[in-house]
Amino acid sequence: MSVKIRLARHGRKQHAYYHIVVANSRSPRDGRFIERIGSYNPNTNPATIDLDFDKAILWLSNGAQPTDTCRTILSHKGVMMKKHLLEGVKKGAFDLEEADRRFDAWVQAKENAVQAKKEALATGFSDEMKKRLKAEVKVNEARLAEIAKKNAAVAAAAAAAAKPAEVAAPEAESPEAEIAEPTTEA
Repeated sequence: MSVKIRLARHGRKQHAYYHIVVANSRSPRDGRFIERIGSYNPNTNPATIDLDFDKAILWLSNGAQPTDTCRTILSHKGVMMKKHLLEGVKKGAFDLEEADRRFDAWVQAKENAVQAKKEALATGFSDEMKKRLKAEVKVNEARLAEIAKKNAAVAAAAAAAAKPAEVAAPEAESPEAEIAEPTTEA
C-alpha cells in the first residue's frame, strides 16, 4: 500500500479550502483517508495553513510521499527542513542541538518574511487608497471647474439677453406711445 500526503477539497464553488490528509494513493481525492493532519485555506492573503507538525514529520519518516502541492505547503511550514535536519542527525553530520538551532533560525527568518509581507500588504493598500483618493479629488476639481465655466457662460448669456430686452423695451414703448397718441387725437 502506497501512502500519500495530499489535499482533500472542501468548501463551495469558487471558494474552496482543503484538508491535508494522509491517505492510500488508490482512494478517491475526497474519499477515505487514514488521518487528517491539517488544513489549507488559499482564499486568505497570505494563505492560512494549519498543520500538526509532529504528525507530518512522523508520516514523512514512515515513508508517506507528499504530492507536489503538499510538498510546497510542508516546505513553507518547515516540515521538510526539519526532516532534512533530522536525517543529518541520523547520519552523524551534527548533533540534535545544532539541528534545533538551525531550525529555530530558519523559522525566525520565515516569520520575519511573512510579517514583512503582511505589513507590505497593509501599507501598500493604504498607500494605494491614498493615491486613488488624491486622483479622485483632482478629477472632481476638474469637473467642478468645467461646471463653473458652463454656469458662468449660461449666466453671461442670460445677462446679455436680459439687457437688450430691457433696453429694447423702453424704445419699443416710445414708438407705440407715439403711434397711439396720433390715433387718439384723430
